Amino acid sequence: MPPPVTTSLAPWLTLPEGESAVTFYKNAFGAVETYRLAMPGGLIVRLAVESAEFWISWEQSADAKQRQPVGGDSIRMILTVADPHSMFAQAIKAGGVEVFPVGEEHGWLLGRLTDPFGLDWEIGHPTENAV
Repeated sequence: MPPPVTTSLAPWLTLPEGESAVTFYKNAFGAVETYRLAMPGGLIVRLAVESAEFWISWEQSADAKQRQPVGGDSIRMILTVADPHSMFAQAIKAGGVEVFPVGEEHGWLLGRLTDPFGLDWEIGHPTENAV
């Protein structure tokens, strides 16, 4: 019997296209916006996927537009969910790009995709063979 699955995630992502990111995460992961703070030149949004929360922020300043993008293997999110196959398919349909499909290996049922902003997301959960 696999261990109980708990959804968990708590990063703060600063992205140059924040409003597009909020829309993508709502469509890809069924994220719900739980907080929004408009500030001069920027915005902060808290999103939740079930019980997992994460934050998105962005600025409208020229400095913010010149920052180097962060993504790929420099940051990788692991979104732990009960049904990785459905969530993965939904994220691909919303515009994610598959890195590898959901499969079972090393004690996890897991797939990886890259979102439209260059960040990698692994979607899955531990199996009964988890270490």
